[in-house]
Amino acid sequence: MAIIKPFKALRPQAQFAKQVASKPYDVLSSAEAKKEAQGNPNSFLHITKSEIDLRENIDVHSDEVYEKAKDNLQAFIKRDILFKENKECFYIYRLTMNNHTQTGLIAVSSVDDYDKNIIKKHEFTTPEKELDRINHIEITGAQTGNVFLAYRDNEELNDIIEKWAATKTAVYDFVTEDNVAHTLWIISDDKIIQQIINIFISEIPHTYIADGHHRAASAAKVRQSLDKKYPEADYFLTTLFPASQLQIMDYNRIIKTLNGLSAKTFLEELKNDFVVEEKSSAYKPEMLHTFGLYLEGQWYKLSAKPHSFLNNELGVLDINILQNNVLSKHLGIYDQRTDKNIDFVGGIRGLNELEKRVNSGDYVTAFSLFPVSITQLFAIADTNNVMPPKSTWFEPKLRDGLVTHLIYE
Repeated sequence: MAIIKPFKALRPQAQFAKQVASKPYDVLSSAEAKKEAQGNPNSFLHITKSEIDLRENIDVHSDEVYEKAKDNLQAFIKRDILFKENKECFYIYRLTMNNHTQTGLIAVSSVDDYDKNIIKKHEFTTPEKELDRINHIEITGAQTGNVFLAYRDNEELNDIIEKWAATKTAVYDFVTEDNVAHTLWIISDDKIIQQIINIFISEIPHTYIADGHHRAASAAKVRQSLDKKYPEADYFLTTLFPASQLQIMDYNRIIKTLNGLSAKTFLEELKNDFVVEEKSSAYKPEMLHTFGLYLEGQWYKLSAKPHSFLNNELGVLDINILQNNVLSKHLGIYDQRTDKNIDFVGGIRGLNELEKRVNSGDYVTAFSLFPVSITQLFAIADTNNVMPPKSTWFEPKLRDGLVTHLIYE
């Protein structure tokens, strides 16, 4: 069963919360982060993307960058932008984007649960990205990146969270420039805290990483390297959401070359496994096993033919149908994690972004996909399988900086 606990969060003074809250470190380039933080000395990007305060073209994985992150974190504390809670609490975090609302519980989750696969995974991690977060955590002494976890709905837990949010005053309530509302409540009542802990221990057998595989893996490796010297390193920062509230968007692909094929030949070869139809406008797949293809200024709908894919948990995933019947079969792309011929575009950017990238000449074609469902994600994780990288794009994104977990000071 899942183990979570309250913690003493490092968090912003209420008047600074909107300034501090920043987009996750891994959705912005250094240049984008610098632009985002311009004119805002209180942006948490000065901690999560501290290269923005150093010379141009610095190696973002250098010790100097991590030391700057540590210095900036300490400066935020000294300036009283951030302060540490005086008791261990849970936090409720609600995000509202357009007509979608999701409400999660911020807690620290057990590293032992991660190691024992009580916290389920669905993606592989890469050593380079792990090392980046390991260095950031070890040098700053803080887990600044939130791991987004999902769990199968529990009515009693949902009721507790909803009742608290409905009857208590939020400590933060603001709307960011991307029109997402962020609201945070503190659960400080010891009785309610214990009730929540008990629900997880007795009724929630597994939680699932929705977003943040590298952050979770890095926290586990930091705990190992510290040899259990710091009890707080036995836990890592998480926000847990009931599955019914989650919104997964498409995660699309763009391709640089056709592996020596002409556009005409490529289209003809696709007809072995797909029904190919020309479309008069951008095509966003409306159901499983359909794909959009943008090639030479023309959109096509690709419908996977029956029996062209395996009918099991992995085989029915659209990203695996694309991998097996297009990427490896025709384009020579066998590992999406490392192949330089492929890149990824989150669905939040829209199909116009796919057209823009291809029309620029930097890419030759693009594929739009139907989103993975949370049911599919759970099924993959429950069978200890993994999806290809960049299979899920969750929106809205959690903001960094609203709560930080200190493992040592």
